[in-house]
Amino acid sequence: MTANVTHLELELQPADGQRVASLCGPFDDNIKQLERRLGVEINHQNEHFQIVGPERLARVVNDILTRLYVDTQSVKGQAVPDITPEQVHLAIKESRVLEQDEEEADTGYRYGKEVVIKTKRGLIKPRSPNQAHYVAHILSHDITFGIGPAGTGKTYLAVAAAVDALERQEIRRILLTRPAVEAGEKLGFLPGDLSQKVDPYLRPLYDALFEMLGFERVEKLIERNVIEVAPLAYMRGRTLNDAFVILDESQNTTVEQMKMFLTRIGFNSKAVITGDITQIDLPRNARSGLRHAIEVLGGVEGLSFNFFRAEDVVRHPVVARIVRAYEAFDEAQKQQKEQKEQKRQSSAPNEESDA
Repeated sequence: MTANVTHLELELQPADGQRVASLCGPFDDNIKQLERRLGVEINHQNEHFQIVGPERLARVVNDILTRLYVDTQSVKGQAVPDITPEQVHLAIKESRVLEQDEEEADTGYRYGKEVVIKTKRGLIKPRSPNQAHYVAHILSHDITFGIGPAGTGKTYLAVAAAVDALERQEIRRILLTRPAVEAGEKLGFLPGDLSQKVDPYLRPLYDALFEMLGFERVEKLIERNVIEVAPLAYMRGRTLNDAFVILDESQNTTVEQMKMFLTRIGFNSKAVITGDITQIDLPRNARSGLRHAIEVLGGVEGLSFNFFRAEDVVRHPVVARIVRAYEAFDEAQKQQKEQKEQKRQSSAPNEESDA
């Protein structure tokens, strides 16, 4: 394993303590972001840097540090410009190294590489090829859609991936959200303040967190705002950096809400959107934001759409049979409508000729 690891030495010139401090960021945050995102170790003393990791990634980091150091050069008489986390993120994107890793991750799965998520409570493994593709796409894409019937593991696997990313310090916080719409009901009839009204709608997300991290740790992380569970309406006006964001029950978003959510995604963040387009509880005149997103965003680079079927249900076997029964009924209804429409169209010319 150590054969692929290299120790790369870098000396930034001209030596300048202020420029080095700007490059590294407050408390070495920029260096930590490079380590977290690219899986390398960076040690430095003044302008002398040592990069430890796979040779390809170490050389990429070497180039990024060199280019960003150039950006710290100040105009005569002005202060040294700060290197921001956004500049580090853009430098990583420009290197295209993560895009190459996406291709390798997908190829690795196709040739039998097993995708496993690690949490404090143990390993979480996908139970079907669709689930494995879904997890692989969550790990390799910025925005991932999981669409399908209840019980296919869409939300559970997304929460597991978020917990894994938090444990490995790839992100700084987890944000779980969903629209507060259920079967056309309004929040006003529920007792308590807004938080107490919304909590029942977010219970499935809490349950997954409790199972993976334990009740006490989840409560502490919520108190520190490392984990935030909130209704979708709270997302408006925010930009979410260094976060893993999960939008659950997205079939109940409007088109405007879905667009608002997707445009909240910031630097070094991932978003997973889950939903079941057969269980839309919006008013009849409101279009589902999830259905609209499938049509509009299908060809957008960096997004992944994953569709689950009854075969992917991991609950009681009867749930899969129920899902299939509903699918068969819907298909029969669709065929009946098509046949009626065909008969109506074929009879229309005859009625005109009789007239």
